[in-house]
Amino acid sequence: MPIYEYECPSCKETFEKKQSFDEAASAKCPRCEKKARRVFRPVPIIFKGSGFYVTDHNKPSSASSAPEKPKEATASKEK
Repeated sequence: MPIYEYECPSCKETFEKKQSFDEAASAKCPRCEKKARRVFRPVPIIFKGSGFYVTDHNKPSSASSAPEKPKEATASKEK
């Protein structure tokens, strides 16, 4: 079950409550017993690593657009 954060508009008490997805978004303040409202906060996104996948809007450079030939194949042809 997800945990939701609530804030009481009268006493400014913040608290968390476990509720199912089907349950109504309502809770009473534990301090003053008045109706509290659900608080929505943005989810933090953290990007780690050197970047995204190659297919994610990456412009190919002119050097990497030409297919590379294996070094062994070119070396054997020169002999």
